[in-house]
Amino acid sequence: MPAATPRPPQRAATPMAFVQAIVRGYERHGRDPSKALAAAQIAPQDLKKAAARVTAAQFESLNEAAMQELDDEALGWFDRRLPWGSYGMLCRASLSSPNLGVAIKRWCRHHLLLTDNVVLSLRAHGGIATVTVQERRPLQPQFREFALVSLLRFLHGYASWAIDSRVSLREAHFPFAQPSHADAYPLMFCDTVTFGAAHAGYSFDERYLQLPLQRDERALRTMLRRALPLTVLQYRRDRLLGQRIRELLRTRAGEVGNANALAGLLNISTRTLHRQLRDEGVTLQALKDEVRRERAMEELRRDKKPIKQVALMVGFRNEKSFARAFRQWTGSTPGEFRRGPGG
Repeated sequence: MPAATPRPPQRAATPMAFVQAIVRGYERHGRDPSKALAAAQIAPQDLKKAAARVTAAQFESLNEAAMQELDDEALGWFDRRLPWGSYGMLCRASLSSPNLGVAIKRWCRHHLLLTDNVVLSLRAHGGIATVTVQERRPLQPQFREFALVSLLRFLHGYASWAIDSRVSLREAHFPFAQPSHADAYPLMFCDTVTFGAAHAGYSFDERYLQLPLQRDERALRTMLRRALPLTVLQYRRDRLLGQRIRELLRTRAGEVGNANALAGLLNISTRTLHRQLRDEGVTLQALKDEVRRERAMEELRRDKKPIKQVALMVGFRNEKSFARAFRQWTGSTPGEFRRGPGG
């Protein structure tokens, strides 16, 4: 029997500052973290190395041990403990929601039952949804960064799990100075990260809020067997990918001439882009044609630009190839379309 292919080693990307914050949680509760650190294979001497990193598996192991040993899922951040199972309760309370928007609002409202140190809220305006964490009472400096990052990651992870789709963030912002390990933030959130903001939060396309939840109680029980299973990276599919590509093709046509450029803007690989579109039953070329057709029809209706100019505006090299494609799209030539019925 052939030997199993070994799994590639995980990249050590989690900042040691987050491990240090968990150790301080032990100190606040008067407990010894040695056993949990050993189980996570984190050497005590490495704690003092500010630039050191640990893997996601090491960090999850330490988190799980700390939350259970301290019986505090907030790990010392708040005025009172959040007993083991608190965030599981938030997941369960939101699971019957008709869509993601309602689920997030329930999560934010119920979080106040756990603690009033912070207030989570959801706002949607102008096509953008924003989740914000406001501090009613200032978090202690030794916990502040890790607490705010964790609160946002918990909710982002739950949202992605609930709709079985990565919720792609547009930007994230935090109310503290840029840390030395700022390079880890794009891995945790998105490429656009701002420090020194008024509050912690992130924003994403408002259309995610209308997506229905895909999970049930059985799936929830399976998910909750681990302490921190809500990692967003495992949700490779983005259920809004087709819509987001249409938007980029409409608004940033000059930057997205090919699949590689599109994939770069979406922060995914070209292979993933094509695979996810195939899962949706559409191709990139079909989306390009759809956007070109819509723009061509809009330009032909709006004014009297020469057809040759319209052809160039929507990406055709000459009027002849544009006319051929337009007839395939609509069954009429650009001139016939412009004149309208009986024109």
